[in-house]
Amino acid sequence: MFRLKRILLIAPAEMTRTPAFDRAQALARASGALLHIVAFDHVQSLALAGLFDHDAMAQAREGYLQMHRQWLEQQARFQRGAGVQVSTEVVWARATPAHVLEYINDFHVDLVIKDAHHVPALNQTFHPPLDWLLVRDCPACVHLVTEAAHPKPLKILAAIDLSHLEDLTQGLNDRILGVASTLASKCDASLHLLNVANWSVVGDAAMSVPNLSLDHSLCDAINDTQQEAFDTLAERFGLDEEHSHLLSGVPYRVIEDFARQHAFDLLVLGICHHQALDGFIGGTAECLMNRAPCSLMMVKAMPATA
Repeated sequence: MFRLKRILLIAPAEMTRTPAFDRAQALARASGALLHIVAFDHVQSLALAGLFDHDAMAQAREGYLQMHRQWLEQQARFQRGAGVQVSTEVVWARATPAHVLEYINDFHVDLVIKDAHHVPALNQTFHPPLDWLLVRDCPACVHLVTEAAHPKPLKILAAIDLSHLEDLTQGLNDRILGVASTLASKCDASLHLLNVANWSVVGDAAMSVPNLSLDHSLCDAINDTQQEAFDTLAERFGLDEEHSHLLSGVPYRVIEDFARQHAFDLLVLGICHHQALDGFIGGTAECLMNRAPCSLMMVKAMPATA
């Protein structure tokens, strides 16, 4: 069972209220979790000024940080008025992956929330964005918020992958559904389950073709095995046929289209980071980070025990 006790909201350095604030407040209020808001702020001009007059820079920096603290505290008072336990902190540092991950690890959170920042694919190759690195390396679940038309999500889609045995992914599918069902229960949202079987397509082209090299009996066996595993998961989490969807095609394309057509507020995905492949977080998750039509919740498998 996924327990949501501590939520960390990574606020933007700019003093603006973004959709992530509304989603964090709604989830904290619905779950009763403690919400902590942190903003990483670092003004280069103030830092450079310190090279010439350290005392003046220190005074100017403190004045600037105090203004930021007061603004963040105003947001906290607004959320406390909505019944949320909330604390705030402004950190004088750049929001680098190292700084952010160190802060997350020290705070021992269950969920990290931040606004999603879309980065062109070419830029990702040479300069992996913070979102991408957080999803890869953060031990907690990461919620990337695109918009919050419904601050408390009303429709949640859990996308699983039954192409691997569950024990090979440390029970990742079960954890995806555990997180999704907990959120749905706390938020009184409808929960849908989706698996996309991709054994029958070759490559990732827009027009994939049937894989004729598979024997029909093998195809039937794959279908039967995935259907049985799918039905078991759906039954375990109390999902009926209307809320359970077993489709086929290129996974990220099918998931994207399905989430858009049915107007989901939140898509819950699993990620697999293979240490042998630096930077790899799972093809479907990587493709959907810049393409998903709704906010994303990225879930990792529990670490394997020795």
